[in-house]
Amino acid sequence: MRIGVLGTGNMADALATHWVRSGHDVAIGGRDMHKAERLATRLGGSAKPASLRAAAEFGQVVLSALPFGTGTSVVQELRAVLEGKVLIDCSNPVGPGFRLLTRSGLSAAQQLAAAAPGSHVVKAFNLCHEDVWRMSPPIFDGRRLAVPVCGDDETALALVHQLVRHAGCEPVAAGSLERAGLLEATAALFIGLWVGEGADAQAIAPPLAYAAGPKDEEPQIAEEAFR
Repeated sequence: MRIGVLGTGNMADALATHWVRSGHDVAIGGRDMHKAERLATRLGGSAKPASLRAAAEFGQVVLSALPFGTGTSVVQELRAVLEGKVLIDCSNPVGPGFRLLTRSGLSAAQQLAAAAPGSHVVKAFNLCHEDVWRMSPPIFDGRRLAVPVCGDDETALALVHQLVRHAGCEPVAAGSLERAGLLEATAALFIGLWVGEGADAQAIAPPLAYAAGPKDEEPQIAEEAFR
């Protein structure tokens, strides 16, 4: 698969590393060609440096690894070359005080879709720190990291699910692009818990077997245990 990466920062580095190792052809696009060259050299393999436009033109799938706001303006400039392409958004619109910056409007992913209306935007890879994505693979308590993926185009979703697996993770169908805002809000909540409170965000959800509440006999067993 040909993958264009918009950006030369930590997320571009972490995800492109997996995809180069998996045999994909990757173009690292940046405004600063020296940074693009350094990252492409570090990645090795098929990775090559490019301008932002050249990376967008190169990729069947394009990763927008740019900060919230910057990504929208860059994508708008490239909307013609992004026509018909899969565009992955991994950004988190989280501001000071772990505040969600889009709470009164469109999600970051929807803003990208509006900026490049001919592309197929998919939200993924936004719930973890870049160093988690650098793990090979990210496995916790014997289980691969699950990655929620939101989008509207089935072909685009299938390609992104493949790239999630090539990052050593398991894709989870999280619904349409309209639900991307829920992923972004989840990131704001988790970052606030992890960073702001030092709390274990993973502990706030029960196991799947208990998602609809415990079985009928379990409350009784628990009650008898306290007699």
